[in-house]
Amino acid sequence: MKVTVAASIADVPAQDWDACALDSALRSAGGDADNPFLRHSFLLALESSDSVRPESGWQPLHVIVRDEDDVIVAVAPCYLKGHSRGEYVFDHAWADAYERAGGDYYPKLLVAVPFTPVSGPRLLVRDGPFAEKATQALIVGLRQLREATEASSIHVNFALPEESAVLGSAGFLPRIDCQYHWINHDFASFDDFLATLSSRKRKTIRRERRDAIGSATPGDGITIEQLTGDAITTAHWDAFYAFYQDTASRKWGRAYLTREFYDAIDRTMRDRVLLVMARRAGRYIAGAINFIGSDTLFGRHWGAIEEHPFLHFEVCYYRAIDFAIARGLKRVEAGAQGEHKLARGYVPTMTRSAHDIADPDFRRAVAAYLAQERPAVEQEIALLADETPFRHEPD
Repeated sequence: MKVTVAASIADVPAQDWDACALDSALRSAGGDADNPFLRHSFLLALESSDSVRPESGWQPLHVIVRDEDDVIVAVAPCYLKGHSRGEYVFDHAWADAYERAGGDYYPKLLVAVPFTPVSGPRLLVRDGPFAEKATQALIVGLRQLREATEASSIHVNFALPEESAVLGSAGFLPRIDCQYHWINHDFASFDDFLATLSSRKRKTIRRERRDAIGSATPGDGITIEQLTGDAITTAHWDAFYAFYQDTASRKWGRAYLTREFYDAIDRTMRDRVLLVMARRAGRYIAGAINFIGSDTLFGRHWGAIEEHPFLHFEVCYYRAIDFAIARGLKRVEAGAQGEHKLARGYVPTMTRSAHDIADPDFRRAVAAYLAQERPAVEQEIALLADETPFRHEPD
């Protein structure tokens, strides 16, 4: 096995990267069988649009493993980071503590999909008798890269359970967190889903959906459009990017993604995109972007230039459920955080990451912190699971 580093995803043949990603996804028990965010086209869109670049603190250093015949058998999406923004696994307190103790937390290595809190394989390995050896070669390569870049640590975010176990066996520190996912129990319609909720929650959701679009008089309320493939035009992307910028300026302080990113995915992934757009008085006022996997709808960004009660819930959550039911998708992943999703039928779901700390003293401190954090997160997930809106007995 030979390990190299690619300073751009463009330097890796798309067919080789995608073969590793698809084989890994198909083997995985807990992820989508064709995760769109692991595709070469998505990662290339991030880099070619300058959404991911060294100047913004994201330096691509993708780890590549080749066999004796120089065939690519494993890859890992890896970035040298000068900060912890855009990751959704929060280690700012670790960075602060290490730097107060006189260390340099940055740069660090991140194995993840930038700006995308979606679980999936992170060590992407082709099928074959060499798979276990190739996985170990990736781990060794990551540690060699950490030494070469003088990074403080390696962070593998939103890994799948079996991958987290492999990394744990290699000495990485496991960490857990919580997201909210909607599960499709073979519902034939949205009303079928509502029938599984308590009477009070059913009434609340029906009222929210009704009030979100306002007046039933034609031309006087809000209309919702669900667009995918060739139905998405440049005008839709222009409108959505304005929504995204508005949300970014209020929540994060800056927009991670450039307008060119959306042009790139429109060229290569438009059939895997669902735009839910809200229109009032002849113009678009709000929207959400989703990506379509083999059995999962992934909600990503939302934005609006007008405030309307419950419109966020309708555009982001209820329309996503509608689409998943119509397409026969197994679940909807609505992104990071947000306990308000619980009342809308999204259930708490554990996510995982793994962390390799070079400094042995700092590693012990982080391990002690994680030993206390884990039972607290497990307890929170258990408590939240008891607060779901589903019926415990017939109404």
